[in-house]
This record gives sequence, structure tokens and C-alpha cells, in this order.
Amino acid sequence: MVFPKREIVDRIKAEYPKGSRVRLLHMDDPYRDIPVGTGGTVESVDDTGTIHVAWDTGNHLGIVYGEDSCEKISTGI
Repeated sequence: MVFPKREIVDRIKAEYPKGSRVRLLHMDDPYRDIPVGTGGTVESVDDTGTIHVAWDTGNHLGIVYGEDSCEKISTGI
């Protein structure tokens, strides 16, 4: 696995602060079925650029940089 550069991680952290609301656009995870369009609340962004989300379905699963995608629908606290 190739991790994103520090500048990219910093940009993701700034764009998705804790409490931001996101909508899932794509996730390829064979173990969890979170439907496209599901909303969630950002809990954190780690040093690999993964956006950790508490999904409205009750799941807690990260959006992996370069693999999955989401869109921000509101800014956090």
C-alpha cells in the first residue's frame, strides 16, 4: 500500500474536520455493505488520510484515500 504525501493528508484533515457530514459515493469493502448515498459524521482523519466516519447505519468505517470516495455535505464543529 502506498500512503499519500504529507501535504495531501494535511489537506484532507483541513477539508474534513471532526463533525463534518459526508455522503458515501463509493466503497469497495466485501465485509461491510454500506449503500452509496449513506450519510455519516466524520470522527477523525488519520495520518494515512483515512477519513473515519460514524455512518448513519450504525457502522464505523473509514474512507480510505485512493480506494473509496465521499463528498462533504456540511462542515463540522
